[in-house]
Amino acid sequence: MASLTNFLLHAFLWLALATTAFSLSPKFYDRVCPQALPAINRIVKAAVHREPRMGASLLRLHFHDCFGCDGSLLLDSTPAFETEKNARGNLNSVRGFEVVDQIKAEVDRVCGRPTVSCADILAVTARDSVVALGGPTWRVRLGRRDSTTASRALADSVLPSASMDLPALIDNFKKQDLNQRDLVALSGGHTLGLSRCLIFRNRIYNATNIDPAFAKQRRVTCPRTGGNNNLAPFDPTPAKFDTAYFKNLVKQRGLLTSDQALFNGGSTDQLVKTYSLNPDAFWNDFAKSMIKMGNIKPLTGKQGQIRVNCRKAN
Repeated sequence: MASLTNFLLHAFLWLALATTAFSLSPKFYDRVCPQALPAINRIVKAAVHREPRMGASLLRLHFHDCFGCDGSLLLDSTPAFETEKNARGNLNSVRGFEVVDQIKAEVDRVCGRPTVSCADILAVTARDSVVALGGPTWRVRLGRRDSTTASRALADSVLPSASMDLPALIDNFKKQDLNQRDLVALSGGHTLGLSRCLIFRNRIYNATNIDPAFAKQRRVTCPRTGGNNNLAPFDPTPAKFDTAYFKNLVKQRGLLTSDQALFNGGSTDQLVKTYSLNPDAFWNDFAKSMIKMGNIKPLTGKQGQIRVNCRKAN
């Protein structure tokens, strides 16, 4: 009986240690490299100061990596796999990789060796970008490891599309254990940044749930043919983290089909209204949903690796 009790006790302790070791924690680097997060913050602030649009780009990198949260988006193509940068939702769209490279080099320098994963760099960079543009902060859970491979096919299948309607969006997020509140709050990241004419052309010429004056305004820089890479802001203040995105949706001025789907007579209408009128509610839910999204299928413990170069496996 005593031996059984000892066995159960040791098993319990092992399980507790394993859970602690392999769970993400805001304090993960506090002892091994306390200089890491301040170094990331310095470079993000400088990059966003030089080009405010970069804040949106860095936030988007984390989102597009994080239906997996393993740094796979950063890997370039090899003979073994095609880069996720070529996925439909990423091609000619995701950017900011040079800033990530700069951050990685500086963090490895201050830590004395490769200590912080590229996946964790994306998570912290997203938070610091939001803060730099006037948005909320949150405690980023850390301890992710980097994948050694990537899958364009997987990225194509899991990333939400700009043409999705509300049921498709809800289903897409549900597959990642994200609910409707997460969907609306995270979509609010579109309060920052720009989109290409190619992505929103169909909506401004063919949609019926769009403010005519807004459609006319967008058509000026997005003709029916040509100008695919011409840019337009998601809301009137693309370099400020605010609630203008949701105010636009209430006025039927969502830039993408997937934006306006959130306020189109469906189950998310009331939450959009709430966020449009209550910045604190949006900020609180956005922070919570970013933490939740950052927990999607991370590699931890001895899984994966800590890359030396974010663009290729060791």
